[in-house]
Amino acid sequence: MTEFSRIAVLGPGILGGSLALAFQKRHPESSVSLWGRNPERIAEVRATGFEHATENLSLAIRDAELVILAVPVGALEDLGKQMLQAGVKPDVRVTDLGSVKSYPHESLGALLKRSGICFIGSHPMAGSERSGFAAADADLFEGAPCILTNDNREPADEVTRLTSFWRGLGAQTTVMSAEEHDRLVGRISHLPHVFSSLCALTALHDVKDGRFAGKGLRDTSRVAAGDPQMWLEILMENRLQIAAPLRDASTTLRRIADALEERDETTILSALEEAREKRQTLDQIK
Repeated sequence: MTEFSRIAVLGPGILGGSLALAFQKRHPESSVSLWGRNPERIAEVRATGFEHATENLSLAIRDAELVILAVPVGALEDLGKQMLQAGVKPDVRVTDLGSVKSYPHESLGALLKRSGICFIGSHPMAGSERSGFAAADADLFEGAPCILTNDNREPADEVTRLTSFWRGLGAQTTVMSAEEHDRLVGRISHLPHVFSSLCALTALHDVKDGRFAGKGLRDTSRVAAGDPQMWLEILMENRLQIAAPLRDASTTLRRIADALEERDETTILSALEEAREKRQTLDQIK
């Protein structure tokens, strides 16, 4: 069971679509509506058999007890204003799915706070290099970490309510500050995407060489296939937290390059062994 019998998901992409499908699968006694501004995309969603999809914002949020904004971080505040104009209920709870958290609290969170509406941030650490509702997966959040942020200081019972919502979808929740979140994901999520892009740019300097590539290159460069515009927005929004890890990585790369030129096997082996040990611990984390 869930405390929310009616939810609205605003944004029919992979995360919004997966959330709508996950909620529908696990709580068939409840209702979920999916909103998108593009009629053609909504028609495509309906064509998959998901009937409760609409481009009418007022209709989507009319009876919702929880509204989830699954749109780019830069669009959150404008969509929040549209929700208020569309007559969202004053007792509704609102969360977002953005991979950056400081800005949503400063913009959308502050806007909703002035209207007496509860906003708590959410970031499910799940997704794919694919995009759109066609890539949505009802089991996407099963076992996935989900970080909640409450910088607008909503009551503890509201955090508990949203925590239960995510756990009901199979996610494992943690609560932290927006600043702590942005620093963390800058290193463990956003930085790896930059590395993946660098791998593709460098290894595939001549794209024809890709026909000889094995699984290693494909695995390492996989997330570079993600939406460039979306990732530009993420990197720019969290630029202050990504710059320092990038410089750390640049220092390490220079040290290894120098060691190769100097035939310094000790330095290279030490780096490879440390990397191996850290990567092995990743498989042991539950």
